[in-house]
Amino acid sequence: MAKNLKQLVESPVRLTGGHRLCPGCGEPIAARQILAASDKPVVVANATGCFEVSTTIFPYTAWNVPWLHVAFENAAAVAGGMEAMYQSLKKQGKLPADADYNFVAFAGDGGTYDIGFQALSGAAERGHDFLYVCLNNEAYMNTGVQRSSASPMGANTTTSPAGRAIPGKTTHTKDLTACMAAHDIPYVAQTIPGNWRDITKKAERAFEVDGPAFINVLTPCPLGWRCEPAETVSISVLAADTCLWPLYEVDHGEWKLTYKPKEKKPVDEYLSKQGRFRHLFKGDEGEQIRKGIQEWVDHKWEQLLKRCGEE
Repeated sequence: MAKNLKQLVESPVRLTGGHRLCPGCGEPIAARQILAASDKPVVVANATGCFEVSTTIFPYTAWNVPWLHVAFENAAAVAGGMEAMYQSLKKQGKLPADADYNFVAFAGDGGTYDIGFQALSGAAERGHDFLYVCLNNEAYMNTGVQRSSASPMGANTTTSPAGRAIPGKTTHTKDLTACMAAHDIPYVAQTIPGNWRDITKKAERAFEVDGPAFINVLTPCPLGWRCEPAETVSISVLAADTCLWPLYEVDHGEWKLTYKPKEKKPVDEYLSKQGRFRHLFKGDEGEQIRKGIQEWVDHKWEQLLKRCGEE
């Protein structure tokens, strides 16, 4: 049964305040909600990135759980290794037979969509019992806001700059959530930090299933997205309301929509909140790109509705 808000507030604080993440960063909001959903002790593997660097500036740490910093590309492999070690220690009698832990890997979109995808795919195929969480801020923020394959069409980044030659990123984002669903693992989901019921319920289900689970969380970055820190949560909600970032889950192969907006808002409402898309609101070329983004979102939404039986 899903926890209510009071139960979540009373859950152990596994990620404390006092970290050095930017004001308005979506990552700690998402991580705290996900960790609060676990009823068991948690062991965390954390790939290099904003989240790792800013929560563990030596000699301090914001973590109240066993935590391991790993390389940019291998969070899934390490989390799988920890889970395999745990199973071995139980078989050897070095851990009590009733010992029960949840293993979680946190990584950004650069370490998940791109450089870490091989390790993630391999760990999923091997069937390790762990949860992998992608904290998706849609670029390599820790090293200077470079584009990743999670960056959306038109985004102005330091490696896809908006100028005369190119109007920002020229390709749409990779649909990694669908890629993970194609692995036929027990549980895959997409969510936002702005809907606590949705994110915590999905985390509970991810911890509950036997085998690999994957959650992709859109985590707005005020620095890279050039948006107001106070609007982090509302922008994530707007992403769901425009259907640019739909909320759904794939539980043992069954696709289910977990949020359907009463009124599907135009993508322009979402884009206009972020300075990284400012250039798209100037001139005919920007208007055409925005139109193309809206058409792409509409197509992907209709595709998802069919998969979920929501036609």
